[in-house]
Amino acid sequence: MNSYAVFLRGVNVGGINIKMAELKEALKSRPFSAVKTLLASGNVVLASELPAAGVKAEFEACLRETFGYDAWVVVLEASRVAELVDACPYPADDTATHSYVTLSSDTGILSELFDAGSALEGVALSRLGPEAVAWMAPAGGTLDSPFSKLSAKAKYKASTTTRNLRTLVKVRDAAEFLATG
Repeated sequence: MNSYAVFLRGVNVGGINIKMAELKEALKSRPFSAVKTLLASGNVVLASELPAAGVKAEFEACLRETFGYDAWVVVLEASRVAELVDACPYPADDTATHSYVTLSSDTGILSELFDAGSALEGVALSRLGPEAVAWMAPAGGTLDSPFSKLSAKAKYKASTTTRNLRTLVKVRDAAEFLATG
C-alpha cells in the first residue's frame, strides 16, 4: 500500500464548489483507503495499491463523474512531498513574506513557467524538482506579486496548482502519518 498526497486544482474558486465531506464520500467508491481531506482548498491524503498515475486517473474520473467538471489533480507520493518541503529554501513562517510551491504534472509547462518567472525582475524562484517550483511573495501582496500574476495566465493556470508552504507542511505531516500508521 502506498501513501499519496493529491492536490486539486481550482477547487472552491471560479464556481467549482466541493465540500470536503462530499469529496471524501465520493472517493469511497474508488480503490483508495484512509482518505483524509485537509483544509477546504483541495488537499487529500490517501492510501492505494495503485501507482501514482492510476491514483490520478481514478481521482480525476471520480471528480468528473460526481461533481461534473473537468478535473485536474497532481498526485505525489508521501515521501516526495516531504522531499519538496525539505528542499524549499524559503521559510514556512515569516512575517514579511509568504512562501509558495507551485506543482504541476506537466513538467514542460512548469519548465516554461520557471523560465518566464526567472526572467522577471526581483522574483525569487527555486526549482525543487520536475514537478515543483518554490517562490516567495510579500505578506499581503501575493496576488499582486509578479510571479503570481504570471502563473495566473491561462496557459499556466490550467496545469498548475499552488500551495502555501505552511499548507504543504500540513499535507506532508498527514501523509507521513498515513504512511507510518
